[in-house]
Amino acid sequence: MRKNYLTIKSAGSNEIVISKSRFIANCKRVENEEEALDFIQSIKKEHHSANHNCSAYIIGENNQYQKANDDGEPSGTAGVPILEVIKKQNLQDTVIVITRYFGGIKLGAGGLVRAYGKAASAGIEASGVVERKLHNVMKAAIDYTWLGKLENEIRNSSYLIKEIAYADNVEFYVYVPEEQEAEFSEWLTNMTNGQVMITCVDKVFREFDKI
Repeated sequence: MRKNYLTIKSAGSNEIVISKSRFIANCKRVENEEEALDFIQSIKKEHHSANHNCSAYIIGENNQYQKANDDGEPSGTAGVPILEVIKKQNLQDTVIVITRYFGGIKLGAGGLVRAYGKAASAGIEASGVVERKLHNVMKAAIDYTWLGKLENEIRNSSYLIKEIAYADNVEFYVYVPEEQEAEFSEWLTNMTNGQVMITCVDKVFREFDKI
């Protein structure tokens, strides 16, 4: 299971104009190829009158699913440049579709490569990028006499409390970066003189804005 990776924050779009041609980039986070293909088809349907709807995606923990489509543009001038932008920004689980409405001025192969690359970057900037970091949800159960001290110490630390449950003992559920599990457990154990019961109850991704 991957621990940290970059991906699109939310579906977004951006438009640039180059030599009178409109390039509209639409970006989305997806979990599998089916979602990516559905998104590509939805953009093609929305912009059915456009000259081209070029696309690329990278999906999977090991980037095992990659595809680029020029949709009628000269081979290698559209889909591949889009794919290269995704790779350069180290994004995963990302699909980008760039719609082109031709403005009457031919750009040439080099011009197309630059235009589609620029449009892809603009789309990513509009959508935002997040880093998803794997965290353990740690449960720390302890007697109620420790409630105030433990809550205060955790809130003043780098760890984030997910929730506090009031059962036979008070139970703190805390997000802890996976690589800090041992450090977190030792910290609480020392603080409470070994009176805390610590267990990992779940693993989840938390998201942090990059751009």
